[in-house]
Parts: sequence; C-alpha cells; structure tokens
Amino acid sequence: MQTVLQQMLGNYKTNTTEDKKNALKEVVQEVALCGLSRAGFFKHAAFYGGTALRIFYGLDRFSEDLDFSLVMPNPDFQLNRYFSGVESELAALGLKFSIEEKQKTVDSAIKSAFLKGNTKEHILNIYDIQNIGINPDEIIKIKFEVDTNPPAFAQFENKYRLQPSPYQVKLYDMSSLFAGKIHAVICRSWKNRVKGRDLYDYVFYLLRQAKVNLSHLQARLEDSGTLPENEVFSRETLLKMLQERFETIDFEQAKQDILPFIVNPDKLDLWSKDFFMDITNNLQVAEKLQD
Repeated sequence: MQTVLQQMLGNYKTNTTEDKKNALKEVVQEVALCGLSRAGFFKHAAFYGGTALRIFYGLDRFSEDLDFSLVMPNPDFQLNRYFSGVESELAALGLKFSIEEKQKTVDSAIKSAFLKGNTKEHILNIYDIQNIGINPDEIIKIKFEVDTNPPAFAQFENKYRLQPSPYQVKLYDMSSLFAGKIHAVICRSWKNRVKGRDLYDYVFYLLRQAKVNLSHLQARLEDSGTLPENEVFSRETLLKMLQERFETIDFEQAKQDILPFIVNPDKLDLWSKDFFMDITNNLQVAEKLQD
C-alpha cells in the first residue's frame, strides 16, 4: 500500500533529477499549507500568488514561494506561532524540514520565513536510489511571505484539498488574484526587464476569462505609488497603463525568465508587444466595490 507521500509524488512525471526536486518542492508546499490550516492560520490570512494559482486553478508552471496576506491589517501578527504546526505536518510524512523567520533589516509590512530541508537526503530516501549527482549540502528552500498591511477590497473564497489529509484554505478569489497579477505586470520590473512568470500568468487569467477586481487593483496601485489616491480609475485607464507597459518590455528576456518553470516552451512563440496588446483588448473587469 502506498504512503500518502508516495501517492502525492505519484501525480508527477519524474524522469530526471530536476523533475524529482520540483515534485518534492511542490508536495512540501501542499503539506505546509495543510499544517498552516490545521494550526488556524487561515482564520487570519489568505493565500494568493502563483503557487495558489497552481494548486487551486491548475496553472501549469512551477512556483517557488508561498504568498499570503492578512485579511485585516495587523502589524503585530506573529508568523512564528504557526511554525511548529507546519514542521509537525511534514515530520508526520517523514520529511525533515525546519522553518526560520527572516529578520527584517528595513521597516516593512512583509513578514518572511524560509522552510528548509536537505535535498539529497530526501531524494535518496523517497526515491530509493543509490547514485545521484546532488551536492550533499544542497538545500530545498521555500519562502513564506505574509503581508500584514494588505491593500483593501480583496475578496475571498474557501477551497479544500484532500491530501495529505483534508484541509481548508482561505484564498483570494479569482478576480482578486488577477488584480494582484496585473499589479505585478505593471509594477514589478527593473527598467525594461519584467518577470516572464508574471506575463505567463497574465495569459492564463485571460484564457480563463477572469474578471479583474478593479477596486483591489486600484488600492494596490495607490499603495505602491503608481496611481495617485482618489484618481478616477476605470477599465480604460487600466488598458492604457498595460499598453504603455507592453511598449517597454524586453520580451526575449521575459521568455528566458519563464523557461525554467514550464514544460512546453512553444507557448511562448507568439510573445511580443503586438500579441499582448491584442489579447488585452479582451480584458474584463468586475463591478467596482465601494468603501
């Protein structure tokens, strides 16, 4: 009879060592979510970002981090109170991981921690192989981030998973997730460099005909200083901002960024300014929320 860990890993094709590493990382992410849930974390926080999109909506790319936002602002939120629950959940499956909170060097509303475990030890134990070219000091590292002062107007939903044991997660709804991703496309860059992962996810949302939570996006843009407070913000304003952004992106660099995280690079063949300009004309927005 298969163990729960074997069942979870059995959902992956693991032909190469890199495949095995990525499968293990993704399973550890899900076990960590279960541990957070059982510890009561999602009474106060919600899951969002690329990993949330992969686990609950089937995004076909690897995502490294676990991103969370408090439902209500709380600068005194203690992330470390949930660490033992995560470590215990992993240990129950024979996974030796520890969590350490990152000490802030600058004042920030983001609290961070790293979940770490030895790569070679876990790969050898799980896959029962003798010779593998992994540095004995290599570490599997998964980053946790929690925004303790979240932008307003996010909407939430509850989702459920059955493995490693049934659990519930509070999640940003699709329109709020999309708002966060559009904010990243517009704001997360250096000069003309942009994360190809953001563009890949952007296409995924449009394929699903997701509507943007415009109120939440406006709050995010105002918080980051990209949009003046109380300025009129409409679909037309957003389209103009996106079109201006696509004018500046180095799409070849963006393709190189996303390649290590996907299986089928052919999906990137059409990436260009004209491609993104055209598909953005189909962008839909949800009805704006009021204070």
